[in-house]
Amino acid sequence: MYSIGIDSGSVATKGVLFDGEKIVKKVVMPTGWSPKTSSKQVLEILLEGILKEDIKKIVGTGYGRVSMDFVDKKVTEITCHTKGIHFLNKNIKTILDVGGQDSKIINLDNEGSIANFMMNDKCAAGTGRFLEITSNLLGSDIQDIDSLAKDKEPVNISSMCTVFAESEIVSLLAQNVKKENVAAGILQSIANKSVAMLNRGEIVDEIAFTGGLAKSNVLVDMIEKILEKKLFIAEDTQIIGALGAAVIGFK
Repeated sequence: MYSIGIDSGSVATKGVLFDGEKIVKKVVMPTGWSPKTSSKQVLEILLEGILKEDIKKIVGTGYGRVSMDFVDKKVTEITCHTKGIHFLNKNIKTILDVGGQDSKIINLDNEGSIANFMMNDKCAAGTGRFLEITSNLLGSDIQDIDSLAKDKEPVNISSMCTVFAESEIVSLLAQNVKKENVAAGILQSIANKSVAMLNRGEIVDEIAFTGGLAKSNVLVDMIEKILEKKLFIAEDTQIIGALGAAVIGFK
């Protein structure tokens, strides 16, 4: 028997096929203009070679869950993130999740349920969208930011507002500041914002860093340096919500 979790985010839609003990299959694809369409595509890929009667439950989460009229249950992304991380590492009591459009700090209790959470959904500052927009100013893809920024001295980018940061970066480039140093500065500003948010919340025991930006080794190193603390990084940081949805669906 299997369960399926689908997490439809603002940037990417993720899916997990779960057998109660491990991830059997995972899918990550752009959400595009229609969360419902991308979610159905993810479901179709996960169901390839699987009989529908072998699926215990399909659970939807993320912003696009409201459009999933084909799921058995819809659960908030905060709940799914706690269940996903707790499944992977039961020592984690704090999650820093940086998604495409928002950031979250989640505290877990010993059972892997939500103890407390704080969300920044009013502004794209420090999110994947912020990195995407600022990376484009460097003529770089978001996936290449690590290779640009690695071992470079970060230039100071004082504004975390996306609009003002754009102007600041354009000005720095006009002053012939190397784009590698600007790239490092962008990641450093995200690291500073993430740690500031953690400090406004509550840091309990080990911290997991989830979301697409957790794939950046340079950003992870910067956050760890500020915190003077190692972060738990899952094998695939983007699928935690989908995994948590699948874990809920298997019960």
